[in-house]
Amino acid sequence: MAAALDPVKAAPPFQIFPASRFTIEQLTAAYNQTRVDYLVPMPMNAARLAEYIDVYDVDLERSVVAVMGDQIQGLGMLGVRSRRTWITRMGVLPVERRHGVGLGLAQALLAASAEVGATQTTLEVIQNNLPAYNLFMRLNFQPVRELVVLRRPPGQPALQPMGTVRPLTLAEILTRLEARPGPLSWIAETASLARAENLSGLALALPDGGQGWLVFQEQKRKHFALNLSRVYVHTEQGDPVRVARALLTHLYQVYPDLDTHTENVPADDPHLPAFFEMGYVESFRRIEMHRLHPALT
Repeated sequence: MAAALDPVKAAPPFQIFPASRFTIEQLTAAYNQTRVDYLVPMPMNAARLAEYIDVYDVDLERSVVAVMGDQIQGLGMLGVRSRRTWITRMGVLPVERRHGVGLGLAQALLAASAEVGATQTTLEVIQNNLPAYNLFMRLNFQPVRELVVLRRPPGQPALQPMGTVRPLTLAEILTRLEARPGPLSWIAETASLARAENLSGLALALPDGGQGWLVFQEQKRKHFALNLSRVYVHTEQGDPVRVARALLTHLYQVYPDLDTHTENVPADDPHLPAFFEMGYVESFRRIEMHRLHPALT
């Protein structure tokens, strides 16, 4: 483990340890306790957290937990891909905030990022979470863009489907995902989507020549679809709103009774108006922030 994460060097009165020293159940309980009063709590269970760690390349050796006595005060997780890192699921118990725990966790995660040779660290802060935003600004993170989290309640689409669609094989899905232009948020990267179970896709051709595709994930239990998530649209040719509208209409002709959640759609994504037309509502926004590591700038 990095020297920066050695307990004897952590700022008093808490100590910082690798998250790998704790069980998934302990990490889940601590995470949920840190989020009880958040603008968007997003509670987890152990199975979901384990999946999250796998899908997003979270390194538990380099993720950190702040402890005082036998009580977890806060935690932060670190995704690692090549020479990039991603700070996620960071939180501090409400009663321990403004005592330096958040700063200590963030500094430890940045030290771990430097240790793996990361050139850039990214994160997302929920819009209007000013304490977190100001903390990361203090650590030389810079806001890059806004990302929208969307939800669509169940319902039959109001429009009739246009054009023709065909299902995409998993190989076709991955090829198309890899060809997308950047920048992409960590959770929308191909490396994330490729590990999502039950990933499906549709390719569309419109009479006017418009073409595009859509990927989505079915959340299942015992072979029954419960909801849809990870809905991302790409236009290859034609008007993005028209293409997205047609693709989403086809999707909800098949899944009219399923709730849908999709995350981190860029606020300037040209397909976003079609999402709203198709019944999606904005749940909240995140601010994506980047930090270049000083030794490499």
